Amino acid sequence: MEQAEINMKISSSPHIRDKETTTNIMGKVIIALCPAAIFGVYNFGIRALLIYIITIASCVIFEALFQKLIGVRITVKDLSAALTGLLLAMNLPPDVPLWIPVIGSFFAIIIVKQLFGGLGQNFMNPALGARCFLLISFTGIMTSFSYDAVTTATPLAELKSGESVDTLSMFLGTIPGTIGETCAFALIIGGLFLIFLGVINYRIPVFYLGTFAVFIMIYALASGRGFDWSYLFAHLSGGGLMLGAFFMATDYVTSPITPNGKIIYGILLGFLTFLFRVFGGSAEGVSYAIIISNLVVPLIERITIPKSFGKDGAKK
Repeated sequence: MEQAEINMKISSSPHIRDKETTTNIMGKVIIALCPAAIFGVYNFGIRALLIYIITIASCVIFEALFQKLIGVRITVKDLSAALTGLLLAMNLPPDVPLWIPVIGSFFAIIIVKQLFGGLGQNFMNPALGARCFLLISFTGIMTSFSYDAVTTATPLAELKSGESVDTLSMFLGTIPGTIGETCAFALIIGGLFLIFLGVINYRIPVFYLGTFAVFIMIYALASGRGFDWSYLFAHLSGGGLMLGAFFMATDYVTSPITPNGKIIYGILLGFLTFLFRVFGGSAEGVSYAIIISNLVVPLIERITIPKSFGKDGAKK
């Protein structure tokens, strides 16, 4: 009888488990980010490395201290705080004062992540939430870019003002910008690596980039540019589009879990990014597009969740 009771024991879902752990997944994402992160140090010098170290260390320390303070298990070994720090650092200009990464790390870990319940409970991507907070609070610092010791506009800003840009340099990353966003090539390699391993689903980046490309080409035609492929290529290579599409929009916690939901989410991201880039006051729009779409995810999941078997006439 005792054995029967054990066999019939019912536990809460999920009942299907995977061998992958949070640490393994976070580790794979960090590895996938390494090409772009390393290129950032090559492109901007030792200061970029210092910003990486300060931001990652700050995120890990803030998470450990907060969890210690409230008396819960310290979970920094799962690498989620380290990944947040790496992503935040990659979204910072290389010349920011060194206190900016610390403030950004505090906002990402304490405000966005821990105060909402920790990993799995945050309603937006912590690194992007911190970046937007810093952009609003310290606009001048966060939008000042230099390259080879010369302060200059980013290629996206030049593109927005009607100037010509070097699309090959944008793709390879030898341009001003935030530390980890400039090399589209390295980010694509990292993103494909994650898709190949099954860490992320292809639907979000494909529909994100595809929708964005369609709207950009429609705009190019409407504005008299014609089928300007260099214009499209520049937009796809510039700014944080590749970083956002492969590494931030695909965040497990803040993106839809349903296949159709991922498609709708990707389309929404592409449209919002186009809207902000072309008609907004800034040349970039990825961060705000992802955060706004994060807020819509519960609604997307509600309308795309499959019906239970036999419910409302559903048979499969």
